[in-house]
Amino acid sequence: MTKTKCSFIGILGAPNAGKSTLLNRVVGSKISIVTPKVQTTRTRITGIAMEGEAQLIFVDTPGIFTPKKNLDKAMVKAAWQGVEGVDFSILLVDSRKGICPDTETILKGLTHSKTPLILVLNKIDMIDRAKLIDLTQKLNDRLDFVQTFMISALKGDGVKDLLSYLAKNAPEGQWMYPEDQTSDIPIRMLASEVTREKLMLRMNKEIPYQVMVETESFEEKKAKGKKPACIDIHQVIYVTNDNYKKMIVGKGGQSIKNIGEMSRKELSWMFDVKVNLFLFVKVKENWLDSPDSYRIMGLDLIK
Repeated sequence: MTKTKCSFIGILGAPNAGKSTLLNRVVGSKISIVTPKVQTTRTRITGIAMEGEAQLIFVDTPGIFTPKKNLDKAMVKAAWQGVEGVDFSILLVDSRKGICPDTETILKGLTHSKTPLILVLNKIDMIDRAKLIDLTQKLNDRLDFVQTFMISALKGDGVKDLLSYLAKNAPEGQWMYPEDQTSDIPIRMLASEVTREKLMLRMNKEIPYQVMVETESFEEKKAKGKKPACIDIHQVIYVTNDNYKKMIVGKGGQSIKNIGEMSRKELSWMFDVKVNLFLFVKVKENWLDSPDSYRIMGLDLIK
């Protein structure tokens, strides 16, 4: 009888290193939002991949940077907590940026780590090979990595080799999740994250970092058979002042309409059923200092 394996893997990296892209790639579906903006991921997101008889449980963490505000502190704390008790820690580095200040902070934080460390150099298709080899040597001189991989999370190059290594070295144990499950993120939070992604892609100024999306209701409308006829989702976008509200709503409500349409289409695709999405924008001046707001995002308020 073939023995099953199960392994927990934490993913650490600077903002925009490609952690969410890698997570979506390894699980084969979208469970973590991706935008060109830094600090997109706010909380820990677990992704589950099957590789042979091994169940690989990945923890995607917020990017680690020097925190200044309460939300920053909560995100960085969540990132470090995400790699506590894992079997492997992956340091994901944007090859183009090399050892940037944020990566330097992570290197120092991992100095005394007792968890096996794996170096993964991402976006290798965007850097000269000689520079890539030099960067690899510099990073391996800093920490005792058990293995180094060079990948393109976006294109998938090298990811299979990483999964094979993790599966081969996974400890024996029972699977923690059903074989077909790809994440443990609550469905309401996933829906909120999709809308926040579309909002971040739509708005080009600082406003994306001053908003929170809460799914107030998620109701499946039953039809004959097991599959729902549609899903009604009501969400509230909280902002810190009225100017931000006006920007999100847009002239004649066009901006919020576009955000809602993009989110509705993706949610319908993800859930494989028609989604009716209702968005509302409300001003909540102190949401960045409210413990309840952080609880909604799966974070702890730190002052």
